[in-house]
Amino acid sequence: VQLQASGGGLVQAGDSLRLSCAASGPFSRTSTVGWFRQASGKEREFVAAVRFSGGSTHFANSVKGRFAISRDNGKNTVYLQMNNLKPEDTAVYYCATGSRLILSSISSARAYDYWGRGTQVTVSS
Repeated sequence: VQLQASGGGLVQAGDSLRLSCAASGPFSRTSTVGWFRQASGKEREFVAAVRFSGGSTHFANSVKGRFAISRDNGKNTVYLQMNNLKPEDTAVYYCATGSRLILSSISSARAYDYWGRGTQVTVSS
């Protein structure tokens, strides 16, 4: 599986962006697609995930209420809608996918098998 993340850019605080994660083929029913981010000098951190089995969504506390994750099965694409962006959201954003992830591992980068190249999001104050 190859993933391609896109949609990053330079925005002002309070603006919105929608990131896309396009896969080279269909996601399986057991897939989980996650978004992670890595700010300069910091470790990669979990942002959000969607489980294809059941459709549950999961968010880091820092983005709850501001970010949404959705999928378009027909386009093999998962979206991360980011609203009310803050300067602390500045990072390189990555999407990843794994199969049969247990709930407790969704926020762990090590649980994911395939990663796309990141897309830079910069939020100015």
